[in-house]
Order: sequence, then structure tokens, then C-alpha cells
Amino acid sequence: MKDEKTMFPKARIPYGTWGSSYFPAWQTSALAEVNIGQFAGEAMNKILGMKKVPKSELEYLVIGSTIPWHWKFWNAPLVASCLGQRIPGYHVEQACATGLQAIIVAASEIESGSNEVVGVLTFDRTSDSPVGVFPERRSYRRTEVLADVWDNFGFDPATGNAMIKTAGMSARKYKIDRKEVDDITFHRYEQYFNTKNSGWFENILFPFDVLNNQGRFLGSVDEDKGVRQITRSALREMRELDTCITLGSQTHASDGMATLLVTSMGKARELSTRPEIDISFIGKTEVRTLPSFMPEAPALAVKKLLDRTGLTMDDIAVVKNHNPFAVNDAIFSKVLNYDWHKMNTTGCSLVWGHPQGPTLTRLVIEGLEEAVSLGGGYVLVFGCAAGDVGIAAILKVNEGRK
Repeated sequence: MKDEKTMFPKARIPYGTWGSSYFPAWQTSALAEVNIGQFAGEAMNKILGMKKVPKSELEYLVIGSTIPWHWKFWNAPLVASCLGQRIPGYHVEQACATGLQAIIVAASEIESGSNEVVGVLTFDRTSDSPVGVFPERRSYRRTEVLADVWDNFGFDPATGNAMIKTAGMSARKYKIDRKEVDDITFHRYEQYFNTKNSGWFENILFPFDVLNNQGRFLGSVDEDKGVRQITRSALREMRELDTCITLGSQTHASDGMATLLVTSMGKARELSTRPEIDISFIGKTEVRTLPSFMPEAPALAVKKLLDRTGLTMDDIAVVKNHNPFAVNDAIFSKVLNYDWHKMNTTGCSLVWGHPQGPTLTRLVIEGLEEAVSLGGGYVLVFGCAAGDVGIAAILKVNEGRK
């Protein structure tokens, strides 16, 4: 790209001012027993402390979650109090795109000059998802309608289709082969376990002890609990739930949090653990494809973003995506003519799970860390959301800033 233009020229992400909890599968950890907003605030406080970032530097907080939690009405100001810094802020929600959208919103706060240091804190607890009760005024009386997180996965009110149906329909449209889907799944697990065994996750994932309101120890969140070893033969033997889709080639619901800071350029130099590294925002797009074709939407969003920025896939150093179904990667590979082996080299949500709110935030953190280890470059992060939406963003890591 000849004359590079950035989406937010003033906004930066200070290197190292980020972190995430592990993502235990739903109902497998102590996170199922606590207020997730309070836990997230306290966890962010601990991460900032470990990164030696004074929480007094925070001026504003953008939180993101998708599942109701007790005290959600008070949103970011309440969570900020839980991390020990009484600052204003607000809540962002866009289904599975929440984690990336919250980062973009924070960058806009910097770009507008409203604040110099904005915290992004995303979290969700799919465990024991609270059931919403709504008056249904379209019926002959105001009967009560119940809805929980599983209803969202299983029923799109615009089409009546479940999420898994969108994967099957997209697989048929693009003539995806079941063997390729199983191969992608197996490779993604290999990538995750290779990264885990190397100790690389210790740079970004942190263990937390969980206490109840009385201060009683409930347990530790210290692994991506729910991730299992998998074999090609086991994948081959699984029954198809829809075209190319099995229990093995889709993600699982989980709990967790992830956080990072977005700041002005000057503050990034002050707060970064490596001030010579500059992380900027290049661009972001969203698309909405045909109803119930969710797995193709991210690929279309990436095509639009590359066209807008003038970049090609050959320019991208790190590719990370939220892939609730392995078929997402197969379709992306086909649409962009890109080798799926080169994606998600440190892991992805297909393997470590999907707590919704923080999913894409963790992917951004992993992507930036990987780019730094490579000496810099463009980082492409993308994913799907709620039936037929795709989101994509490109960030740039420069090393050697003076």
C-alpha cells in the first residue's frame, strides 16, 4: 500500500498492557458461581498490577458482554469500581463481535480527544445463563416468554434457523468437503497444544483464584478447561449433525474475561512495557450477508477490508479468526484463496471455547503478541456474529519506534 492511511491516527494499543483469564467450558469452573462483572473488574485490576500499569492512569472504561448479569444496569461504572478506579464508561454488545467492537469503540474515544487512556474489558459467563422473562404482547394475552443463551444459539427470530444450520447451509453453498473440515479441526488442536506446551500462553493468560461473597475459596481458573485431546480417527467417526458439521468441528460455550488498553500515542510510550513497539489501527469493516449464511460473512468482510485498505493477504503477517465452526476456515480459504494452515498458529476459539464477549478480544491479544514475536507486521482479526454478520479489522505492529 503506497500511502498508508490509518483508521484512527491518534489511537494506539500500548504493548503488554493486556491479559486474559483462561476460558473454562461452561459449568466446569468456579466462574459459574460468581458475578462475572465483579470478577472481570477484579481480574483487570490484578492484570494491570502485574503489568505495572497504575490504574490511576485509567480515564474511561468500555465493557462488553452479551449475557445478562446481576447489576448490569450499572454497567461500566460499577465494574470500574470493582477494579478499584471510580471512572465513567459504558457497555457495548454485538453478539460474538463484541470483543473487537469494544476495542474499536475505545479507539474512537481516543481519536475524538475525549480521553487519553481507555480500558477495554470484555467478559461473559455462559454458565447457568440467566433466563429472561418477557411479556409477549402479540398474543391474545400478555403471556410470558422465556429465553436464555441456548435459545440464541438455537433460534434466529429473522429466519427460525439455528447457528448450526447456517454452517450446514454455507458448507453446501461452497461445496466444502467433510475431510477438509476434519483436517482443519485436527490442525487447529495441534496448533493450540503446541503453543500451550511451549509456555507461550503464560505471556497473556493468567490464573485467578475465585472467592464467594463471604471470601470462601471456590477454586482456581487456571486452564482452558474443556479442551480435549482429539484424533483424526475420532473426528472421522463422528456423526454429521448437518453438512460437514460434527460435535468435534464446532466450538463450545465457556466463561472468561479479557482486557487491554487503548491510548494516545504519548500515553502508549509511557505505559508500554516495550515503548519502541507501536501498535496502530489500520481499518475495520462489517458486512451482512444473506440470511443464515453466517460462516461466509467474515470472509466477505475481509475482502471488503482489503479492498478498502489496498492490502492483500500476502501483506498480512498474522491471521486470527473467531471460528465457531471449522467450516468457517474452509470457506475463508476458498473465498480468499488463502492456505488455512497459516491461520491461527497459536490457537483459536474453535478449540479454547467461546464465552462470546471476550472471544475476539483474546484473539486480538494473541495476534498482537504473535506479530511482535515475528518482528512486526499487519494483524488481521475477523469473525462472525449473530446469523449473518461478519466483522474484520487490521492492526499494525511496528518495532523500532524512536
